[in-house]
Amino acid sequence: MSSSLTRRACALTLLLTAVLSPAVSAAQPGDPGEGSGRAVQARLLGERTVPHRLAFQNTTVGGLSGIDRNPCTGEYVFISDDRSYLQPARFYTARLDVDADGVHAVDFTGTHPFFQPDGSVYPAPTAGDGKAVDPEEIRVDPRSCDYWWGQEGDRPKTAGPPVIQPSIQYASPTGDHLGQLKLPANYEITTEERGPRRNQAIEALTFGSKGKVVTSAVEGPLLQDGPEPDTKNGALVRVTQQNRAGKVLGQFAYPLEKIFAENDPDSPWGPDTGVPSLLAFPDQPHRYLVLERTWVAGAGYKIRLFDATTRGATDVQAMESLAEQSVTPMRKRLVADFDTLGLSAVDNTEGMTWGPGLPSGERLLILVSDDNFAQEAITQIVALGIR
Repeated sequence: MSSSLTRRACALTLLLTAVLSPAVSAAQPGDPGEGSGRAVQARLLGERTVPHRLAFQNTTVGGLSGIDRNPCTGEYVFISDDRSYLQPARFYTARLDVDADGVHAVDFTGTHPFFQPDGSVYPAPTAGDGKAVDPEEIRVDPRSCDYWWGQEGDRPKTAGPPVIQPSIQYASPTGDHLGQLKLPANYEITTEERGPRRNQAIEALTFGSKGKVVTSAVEGPLLQDGPEPDTKNGALVRVTQQNRAGKVLGQFAYPLEKIFAENDPDSPWGPDTGVPSLLAFPDQPHRYLVLERTWVAGAGYKIRLFDATTRGATDVQAMESLAEQSVTPMRKRLVADFDTLGLSAVDNTEGMTWGPGLPSGERLLILVSDDNFAQEAITQIVALGIR
């Protein structure tokens, strides 16, 4: 069922103040990193850890890989990347008590499964019917306060299991299916050596231009765009701007960093790196905060935040392969290396959102880590002040 008229009116009222902009009473920050050459700066305000495998309304809290703030309620929404193994694919709402002095409380207020168009919940991949999803990102529509969410689909390791395409869907605040965004053709998983790699499709999604532009990014380079990053070379990943009807407005190459350390040769797992989240600047549709997350066996996590722009970058939407043509990628500048912020731990940070403004004129940035439901990992809520 679509959102109510009351909720839509609320969204329009709050659009210019609550979701992405500082509070009216706060000093307005400038345009960091633009024109003046001044770099964006980030400082740690605080952090808080959610209890491991917290039981909430007959579900297991964990795998929180995306977060956004709802301007209609002031609450935050988290998406879990549980592929319906523990409970049906779902999201959570929560109240966060966060200010310039830190993260004081995280109180979950509700949870709902995502529903398929026929009204049923999503099955686990073990069902083998090709209907499973891999939820990764969630955003609150600034126009309606409905939820848009991205999922990676699945490229099977071997022939036989069905290919599941990535998607960006939209749902009501109670999880009812409302529709789906048409994705660019090169986001399609194929049975050939083209398209997104396994577990490297859509992880990042953001609204810009007051909800008129939807920007998404694949986590890693497409198969035809060249090899994955190593300790000597980075890679290019595609960032796509679309209108709400799905028309591609532009597609750009974002330069992913090289791997920061050698992988433990005795580990069965290779390094894992990519773009799990990006966030549009509220007043500059060409600018984004981009989160890069890298894990290396024996070295742990490296989390970095960059300020990036599409200005001057080549539009690559018509290019079959970025490996075979010369392109000008998006320019970027380091905002924060989490190793230098003073955190108690640096873990698998995958989601981020703007929060309310701070009296200092800084923008509040809230980030969340995905614990993958693993005992050795944590669900960490981090608050940064961005100037």
